[in-house]
Amino acid sequence: MNTLNARYGHTNLVARDWRSLAAFYEQHFGCVPVPPERDYRGPDLEAGTGVPGAALQGAHLRLPGHGPNGPTLEIYQYQPPLEGLPPVVNRPGFGHIAFVVDDVPQARETVLGAAGRSVGEVVTLQTSDGRRVTWCYVTDPEGNIVELQAWSDAPSPPG
Repeated sequence: MNTLNARYGHTNLVARDWRSLAAFYEQHFGCVPVPPERDYRGPDLEAGTGVPGAALQGAHLRLPGHGPNGPTLEIYQYQPPLEGLPPVVNRPGFGHIAFVVDDVPQARETVLGAAGRSVGEVVTLQTSDGRRVTWCYVTDPEGNIVELQAWSDAPSPPG
């Protein structure tokens, strides 16, 4: 039941340098900017965020594969900034963003060549219905965890 008549809208990513992080997601994952750029400050933003003196700049990027009205990745850079904990995959809360790619090892090398870092190795797991997912975790240039994944159907039964 959807008593709120809700639909997914966006995920927010707080960046140290929103322009360079947005460029990374545009160039390597095909995200598309959704105007206008945002530049907010003042009492209403402070009241809404609960952050005294808050100011933010950034933009929304349309995520690939869901058409012109699909969800976005909202990348904001806040003032004043806070330093975060290093990202790890098993900390409670939002852990990573995932992109389906054609070739996980190739996508991993592309991300690593664009100032991303490796979190783990490329592995393949099999679901209980026989489908296989090849995946790995990497980070974007700011250390946020990104999952790269590719799915294959269950093998046909012999015969």
